[in-house]
Amino acid sequence: MLKAGIVGLPNVGKSTLFNALVANAQAEAANYPFCTIEPNSGVVAVPDPRLQQLSDLSRSKEIIPTRVEFVDIAGLVKGASQGEGLGNKFLANIREVDAIVHVVRCFENDDVIHVSGSVGPARDAEVINLELGLSDLAQVEKRRERLVKQVRTSKEAQLEDAALARIQAVLEQGGAARSVDLTDEEAPLIKPLGLLTAKPIIYATNVSEDDLASGNAFTEEVKALAAQEGAETVRISAQVEAELIELPEEDRAEFLAGLGVDEGGLQSLIRATYRLLGLRTYFTTGEKETRAWTIQAGMTAPQAAGVIHTDFERGFIRAQTIGYQQLLEAGSLAEARNKGWLRAEGKEYVVAEGDVMEFLFNV
Repeated sequence: MLKAGIVGLPNVGKSTLFNALVANAQAEAANYPFCTIEPNSGVVAVPDPRLQQLSDLSRSKEIIPTRVEFVDIAGLVKGASQGEGLGNKFLANIREVDAIVHVVRCFENDDVIHVSGSVGPARDAEVINLELGLSDLAQVEKRRERLVKQVRTSKEAQLEDAALARIQAVLEQGGAARSVDLTDEEAPLIKPLGLLTAKPIIYATNVSEDDLASGNAFTEEVKALAAQEGAETVRISAQVEAELIELPEEDRAEFLAGLGVDEGGLQSLIRATYRLLGLRTYFTTGEKETRAWTIQAGMTAPQAAGVIHTDFERGFIRAQTIGYQQLLEAGSLAEARNKGWLRAEGKEYVVAEGDVMEFLFNV
């Protein structure tokens, strides 16, 4: 399951956003630093209207969406990498996630204390990024000390040390590990370190209700920063998300339309995360269930089958495949078969976004 960590300075709206994303979460959204002492995590279904359409077509008894786990990590402060606040513990929690959602405050509100005394998104983002970088630097230096003896005799150790030397040079300049190009041999050697600045990052600019549709000068500041880093940005309003939870499902679209947007923050955030991580969705559908499966872009049919069960990949014969849109046009799998639209794809087939698949395999 995809795991995204929500980070940011204290009082930027992280816990309010988390509570809204995971409606049943118990994170305490209070107006003081360190109200989130343990990382709260919650699993949310990925909204996808295609599931209902496929379910209707197959008359499925159950719909099973794919899921994302969000982890609300307590507010970091300057000096976290040296243990300030509750720094080291929080940094360790971030090592376990696939992507970082960095919430940046882009709203003025005299009633909500800002830990630095004023709103400054680029400055705030820099505080967090610096702490992540300093933590990584300490990690890299420690690892290189351990490699000193091995480098004399092991080619693998030499390879790892050379990659770490390049990463160290970038970190010392205030850069991020993700900006360092690693070869196919180097990447697996570096991965176990769980470097924080190697993780993909999405900047979530938290704005007031009034600025949700068009943003403001603060969000432009963050967009410029993200462009330099090759990161994603998503405009959200934690307050709007909190209000959405209180509304009946059927009233939410109208409420969002009144604010000039066509989707809530959860959808925007998940789409950005999928884009950033290069993820795709394929479907299986039948009378029993219609289900969404998440795979990496570029996966072949046997690899996609392996996401369901390793036996499916091992014994893969072929995959009956049709694009989601084409299946809807046909009206049923039987009709798609009659029209000759179902394709028999083999081991080399690269699964496309929205494919509907049925796997044939030997046990």
